[in-house]
Amino acid sequence: MIDKIADGVPTPQRYGAIITVALSITVAVLDSAIANVALPTIARELHASPAASIWVVNAYQLAIIMTLLSFATLGDIYGFRRVYQCGLVVFSLMSLSCALSQNLWMLIGARVLQGFGAAAIMSINTALIRIIYPTRLLGKGMAINTLIVAVSTAAGPTVAAGVLSIATWQWLFAINVPIGLLAFYLGHRFLPANPIKNTGQRFNFASAGMNALTFGLLLSALGGFAQRLNGYMILTELAGAVIVGTIFIRHQLRQPWPLLPVDLLRIPLFSLSLCTSICSFCAQMLAMVSLPFFLQSILGRDEVATGLLLTPWPLATMLFAMLAGRLIGRVHAGLLGAVGLGIFAAGLFSLAWLPGSPANADIVWRMMLCGAGFGLFQSPNNHTIITSAPRNRSGGASGMLGTARLVGQTSGAALVALMFNLLGTGGTHASLLLAGGFATAAAMVSALRISQPNPQRQSTAGR
Repeated sequence: MIDKIADGVPTPQRYGAIITVALSITVAVLDSAIANVALPTIARELHASPAASIWVVNAYQLAIIMTLLSFATLGDIYGFRRVYQCGLVVFSLMSLSCALSQNLWMLIGARVLQGFGAAAIMSINTALIRIIYPTRLLGKGMAINTLIVAVSTAAGPTVAAGVLSIATWQWLFAINVPIGLLAFYLGHRFLPANPIKNTGQRFNFASAGMNALTFGLLLSALGGFAQRLNGYMILTELAGAVIVGTIFIRHQLRQPWPLLPVDLLRIPLFSLSLCTSICSFCAQMLAMVSLPFFLQSILGRDEVATGLLLTPWPLATMLFAMLAGRLIGRVHAGLLGAVGLGIFAAGLFSLAWLPGSPANADIVWRMMLCGAGFGLFQSPNNHTIITSAPRNRSGGASGMLGTARLVGQTSGAALVALMFNLLGTGGTHASLLLAGGFATAAAMVSALRISQPNPQRQSTAGR
């Protein structure tokens, strides 16, 4: 059963709703990378080994990707606003628990629960955008959301360095509490209720368990491979992921309301856009993790200079994401994506082939090229993923979008670690070349979408 769908919310409410989404998604995405910079300090103060301290980051990422689709399904069943608000409460309380942790295992446990809260936020933020904005302005809403995610991802190390320059590592987590409380208050006032209710849908706990096992084993194996850990353990995890994943997918094909929306993958535009998203975020993370090492270890820049030289990337993303939002519906998303990703690839290859002693200006324009290309691609791609799915499947489509981003980012970070383990200091150069390769592949996949109907016209026709 589908209720009558309101086309967006009134303008004053829309502003409050988008501020809510912006605040919550910023802290959730920032916390994926912000702790990296503080890991040596955390390990020292909590008397932990560097290897053990890495779980402060891994536990958060694994918790998100293992539960993202489950929370997206809960959003479809119980309402996006309700799940979003619950996620904000859990995220904020666990951020406080992280700040108050007295040992490493308390911190890791709090990070797992914080990841559950972040998963509830990330899983349905684009579904909320779809009901906040009217169809004619949906491209603008997607552009704002893309801008927030892209800038938050790229700015993580810089923000962390700024906080650590004036405060202890505990404040990396404590600062989330007032932001989360403000977002909760604004959400209570401005977030709209779901206009769509899937009345026959029930939450499937077996599907949720198999989903968590599949992604957990897969990413654990990927991380172990990157760190060159015990080969038998990695093979065991991969075999487990394949077996459980096969059973999971077959189970999903028999479900009327699948947790993993396999049926949506039968829509060519949807599946091609997801593939493009995975490749692009893998390229982005390959670059963003390796560039600080490249700038400091190879080019000899200090931490402050590194932060400043990385800043043109998110600034260019900001400008071009807004431009791309205006072009949605006028230029096909496949073409915009192919052009943007081509520019992104050119920027990555130009960074890999920097001269031996480059001036700051040589680095800055290359960073701007990367940011411009990524910003031009991402907004139309996200818009396509959401609008190519039926409106009553917005939660599932939003969950798949978030899962694709996290799989790409996690894979990119693991590949950087692998390059460093295989090539030492040469890993930075190899990572940038590999990033350029993934961006080129993404551009080619995006170009395949040009023959598909324009999703903006489809969504308008369905109104």
